Amino acid sequence: MPLFRLSERIEFPPAWLARPDGLLCIGGDLCPTRLTLAYKRGIFPWFSNREPILWWSPDPRLVLFPSEIRVSKSLGKIIRKNCFSIRVNTAFEQTIVACSKPRQDKPDGTWLVDEMIDAYITLHKMGIAHSVEAWKNDQLVGGLYGVSLGKTFFGESMFSRVSNASKVALVALARELDCQGFGMIDCQVTSGHLLRMGAQEITRDRFLDILNHGINQKVPDSLWRSGRHIFPQIKTDSNPNRIAHAV
Repeated sequence: MPLFRLSERIEFPPAWLARPDGLLCIGGDLCPTRLTLAYKRGIFPWFSNREPILWWSPDPRLVLFPSEIRVSKSLGKIIRKNCFSIRVNTAFEQTIVACSKPRQDKPDGTWLVDEMIDAYITLHKMGIAHSVEAWKNDQLVGGLYGVSLGKTFFGESMFSRVSNASKVALVALARELDCQGFGMIDCQVTSGHLLRMGAQEITRDRFLDILNHGINQKVPDSLWRSGRHIFPQIKTDSNPNRIAHAV
């Protein structure tokens, strides 16, 4: 497959033209219009400091269907103890910067370079990117951030300063999105801990079908209201490791 080079025009080649490793094209910029179009087309940026902007659409694609999240017995105990307060959009900039820190000391650096951080902060100010944070004793101890378009959430990164903090935030997010009828949480590339929490690999074609179905659906304005609390309660039923659908 060829590798496409983007011009100043805000457009992308079809996702199915990506190389076997998922790389589709190179170049362009991270302006809000281009970034938003990329997500609508099932494409995301991922590159390091010494690289040009690289755009990806992997096949298979890792996704988490909100109703299918798995909660281990140990995580269930933590949730029941109410160890964390889970809030929406109260500390987006702190969250994205915290997500970048663990990777900065690695030999290849972090893909969350300053250019990426600035771009997603802009999307957040536009009401497109959101953070879900875990707080303990009024301290930010974990969380995640991503992009929400229609009824699809594109997860970008997570961090934890306290064990299980980001997992509880993810459970709370999945519970909330399930209640709102979201089709999926895009996890992008495969990781062991997300597989253990119920994520699964699907084909690019299926991913794009689900994306196209949900991208233009409306969600309540209150869903991403800053300071809103969301809850990761679980219920006991025939599947004790599935999150609750009602408080």
